[in-house]
Amino acid sequence: MNISAAVLPSEWYLLAHLCLLGVMVWVVRTAPWRLLGANLQSHLFLGTCVSLLVLWSIRPPALGGVEVHLLGATVFTLMFGPQLAMAGMALVLGALVAMGHMDPAAFSINALLLGVLPASLSWGIFRLAERLLPGNIFIYIFVSAFFGAAIAMGLSGSSMLGLVATFADPAQSDFALQVMPYCLFLALAEATLTGMVITMMIVYRPEWVGTFDDARHLRRG
Repeated sequence: MNISAAVLPSEWYLLAHLCLLGVMVWVVRTAPWRLLGANLQSHLFLGTCVSLLVLWSIRPPALGGVEVHLLGATVFTLMFGPQLAMAGMALVLGALVAMGHMDPAAFSINALLLGVLPASLSWGIFRLAERLLPGNIFIYIFVSAFFGAAIAMGLSGSSMLGLVATFADPAQSDFALQVMPYCLFLALAEATLTGMVITMMIVYRPEWVGTFDDARHLRRG
């Protein structure tokens, strides 16, 4: 889901521009760009961006200034880490703006809510699972992928709808409050899709998932 430029007060969009600028400076300075030097990884990164562009383009008409779609942020994060995931999702949002599917003024707030927030949550859950739980393929799939995607989608959608419910006009606020419970269904759909995609990749192309470690997650005993 994403927010149009006419929903929130203008101050929120300005604040979002400043916050995103700070995040992007951190991404540029800390992202493992060397990984994209290999042809396979660069093609995989661009292919993932194109896949997200298609996924984010499949959505119903906007209602109440909000468009609903799945994210794919957890898959991107588990494949490339949080910095490259944020950069990739920013590229996807930029493509949506260029295609006329998103208001340019709302780019930053959507990048924060659709990219930075879910990528950060997905990475945090992955790191906690790696630190606190045994190294196991089922824990990786069900905790880092399935549960991580559900949390990322649920909190991303709830945060977006919460902003609309708080600051939009009464009609849009009522719509946001009515739609908010459906974030649970979106979270379940996101988790199911993420679990399936990650499972298929680690079975057939484990080298595509940068956070998956054969020595740790497939060890016996």
